[in-house]
Amino acid sequence: MELSALRESELPSLMAALGELDLSAFTYISIHAPSRLRVMQEAMAAELLSPCIDRGWPVVIHPDAINDHGCWRDFGRWACIENMDNRKRSGRNSEELAGHFERLPEASFCLDLGHAQQVDPTLGVARVMLRDYRSRLVQLHLSELDVTAHHQPLSMASVWAVREIARLIPECPVIVESVVEPEAIDAELEMAAMCFDVNATGRTSRTMRSATASSAS
Repeated sequence: MELSALRESELPSLMAALGELDLSAFTYISIHAPSRLRVMQEAMAAELLSPCIDRGWPVVIHPDAINDHGCWRDFGRWACIENMDNRKRSGRNSEELAGHFERLPEASFCLDLGHAQQVDPTLGVARVMLRDYRSRLVQLHLSELDVTAHHQPLSMASVWAVREIARLIPECPVIVESVVEPEAIDAELEMAAMCFDVNATGRTSRTMRSATASSAS
């Protein structure tokens, strides 16, 4: 599970509530830092998020929100840099991420497949990021983006695109970011599982293997 404070105003209340949240059902937890800081100082955001270091929770950070890498150096591998979509001027590919990893050499990596597919529908850009940063990868973001870069349910086109590179992705937690109605959650989880040739419980999907074989024939 990923706890999110995408708006800077949400961060203080989220961090204050951590002691009251029952998170025992989750084996993996991360926190998404604010995507933009307009009022809050970057050092203050890092200080508020610092309890994540002792908890061993990755803090997902947008590279364009990093102005002072020194604020995040103490996070070590718990600073988790995410690749961006085409709305951003940096962080969209391996080359643009390289400077951040040079300045934060212990930082980990969150591969957002929806962002990567928007930048390159063939996911070639994701292949290169996996080549360069596979050892840093700690989690995936999975969804489909519309033309305005808003999260949408997965389509079969996205499923097949991800399946083309799934063998390159080491086993790691997947955060499904699709925006769907509550009654569609189970179906969306099945679509997400199909991306990696498993069912929603994590077992290999016989149905998907059969579908693949039928398609090939």
